[in-house]
Amino acid sequence: MSEKTATGQPVPAAPEEAAAPEAPRPTLLRDILSGSWMVSVLSIFVGLLAGAVLIAAADPDVQSTLGYFFSRPTDLLVSVWRTVSEAYLALFRGAVFDWEAQSFVRAVRPFTESLVASTPLILAGLGIALGFRSGLFNIGGQGQVILGAIFAGFIGYWLTLPLGLHMLIAIVAGIVGGAIWGGIAGALKARTGANEVIVTIMLNSIAGYLIAYLLKQEWFRQTGSANPQSRVVDESAALFPLLPDPFRLNAGFLVAVVATVFVWWLLERSTLGFEFRAVGENPNAARTAGISVGRVTLVAMMIAGALAGLAGAAQVLGTEQKLTMGIGGSLGFDAITVALLGRSRPVGTFLAGLLFGAFKAGGYTMQAQTGTPIDIILVVQSVIVLLIAAPPLVRAIFRLPAPVGKGAR
Repeated sequence: MSEKTATGQPVPAAPEEAAAPEAPRPTLLRDILSGSWMVSVLSIFVGLLAGAVLIAAADPDVQSTLGYFFSRPTDLLVSVWRTVSEAYLALFRGAVFDWEAQSFVRAVRPFTESLVASTPLILAGLGIALGFRSGLFNIGGQGQVILGAIFAGFIGYWLTLPLGLHMLIAIVAGIVGGAIWGGIAGALKARTGANEVIVTIMLNSIAGYLIAYLLKQEWFRQTGSANPQSRVVDESAALFPLLPDPFRLNAGFLVAVVATVFVWWLLERSTLGFEFRAVGENPNAARTAGISVGRVTLVAMMIAGALAGLAGAAQVLGTEQKLTMGIGGSLGFDAITVALLGRSRPVGTFLAGLLFGAFKAGGYTMQAQTGTPIDIILVVQSVIVLLIAAPPLVRAIFRLPAPVGKGAR
């Protein structure tokens, strides 16, 4: 029986309950960056654990004790412990402090080598992190590093300028080179909507072929060597050392510290940084609020490229001192790992760069002293990236509660 109102009119039947609107799905980038610091720490732990398994599996002594495990199981456990502990202790000695060294200088040199290896990782990682915070998958760090090295290196040995001024102009040239390369991808993204992942990957290949071509030109390399390399940059353009020989630590590390502070201020305290973060969170809402998404995209990619170019400048002016085919190494791709591990936060990226720099410096000592393949370090890094990219997987492994409230962002 239908109900009636006070006026005697029948109450219209309630319409069927409409289905609740589906909540917008988080983007892949936002999902990757949704983890907490605990997820990062546990990812590192699982990565080291995976490395321990591989170290033990590759050791001949462990393999031999495995053959009679059921008769004397303790032999296997002792062998595994000895193998893994020796490898990781050698890694620590090669990256932080070598207590078996014959002098204090040799004992602390591993720590400075870790800082040297971490400098370009931090700078390039900051560029990748800034792109991530702006909602951009900047996979072109490798090309931007190479262009920064080309510009900085060429200015470093082509011009003749006073000490200090020469170094400053060479650094600015590296920043400009990276900014141009990042700006190409940003302009194509802003004007045509081209996918920045595809564009930056293609620009990586172009940068690799470009330096290969230039190093074959006598006017560019300015050396009669048959090897594809340029002449050494002038002393007036080289980054000055922070410590005397045999230490290699140079002013590039100070540049990385200043860049970290700058990116933190830019993202957290400036109007432009607010626009970056707004576009990264929701470009449609940012556009409604009056923010030019195209302009933000272009500027963000240029600054990201400038930071990666600064990494290339630090590499050629500080560590390598000349241009070679391998000047960029795998810095651009390693920087993606650093930015992910640092949750795209400047301080987190700085600390992640220090960690991966320590891995790189200590890996050689680990291989030389224990015979452990250095490729295991790459496996550890890869496992860390895999878990960083899947925060729900880490929570499932350690039975962590899902984030709620502000932490679920």
